[in-house]
Amino acid sequence: MKASLISPLILACIAAPLSLALTACDLPGKPKPGPEVPRPEEVLSFDALYGEHCAGCHGAQGEYGGAADLANPEYQALVDDATLRDAIAHGDKGTLMPAFSIGSGGELTDQQIVVIVQGMRARWRKPNAFGSDTPPPYKATHPGDVNKGQQVYTAACASCHGATAQQPGQGATAPPSSAKAGSILDGSLLALINEQTIRTIVIAGRPDIGQPDWRNHIQGRELSDDEITNVSAWLMAQKPALPGQPYPNLNSPSPPAAKQPNAVKP
Repeated sequence: MKASLISPLILACIAAPLSLALTACDLPGKPKPGPEVPRPEEVLSFDALYGEHCAGCHGAQGEYGGAADLANPEYQALVDDATLRDAIAHGDKGTLMPAFSIGSGGELTDQQIVVIVQGMRARWRKPNAFGSDTPPPYKATHPGDVNKGQQVYTAACASCHGATAQQPGQGATAPPSSAKAGSILDGSLLALINEQTIRTIVIAGRPDIGQPDWRNHIQGRELSDDEITNVSAWLMAQKPALPGQPYPNLNSPSPPAAKQPNAVKP
């Protein structure tokens, strides 16, 4: 009789800790696997990485941003994987493109940079983007001739972008139905880009904002590699020494300097 009463007590003592151990995973306050926020270096979703690090400048869908039109199939065909990886990892000197790799002070691992490049290729690269035409090389093969570049600008660019920064193209005054483009000679704009930026846009265009590629700047012919090199060099030569400063008003005398108040004596 005593033995029969002791056995259930022993079993109950053994079962209680086991039951507690089995239910411990559901204790209040213990985080579940689903809602946990992953560590930054573990994020490998293109949408998440692009949205966090790229969309602010390049646009949510790769277009209509202040920076390069990544969704442009011609841009994707012109730039190789190594160039894209290098730009993301180390930034682009002379532009607002920062370095994103951990080794350069950013937040992205090498694997995450590869995910971004592969994601762009999968989403925006299209076969035969240039048709039967061969574009000029992505990088210039020699320094540009600034004097010849001005002639190219006059022939290929001024009608839309204006002859000077103070005389913008038709986009500034024309009605929306016939508007073209604004000035690309503004010193504040030139301070944010480099020669390669200009070359890339001249070759691949920006279809999101109506900028043609190298085949459509001059009616009836393409721009040559030399012409693109020269006009890119000329445009960068127009960057002022102090970008962003107000343009001087040469038609009116400078106002007299304000008289400084006397120091207050103690």
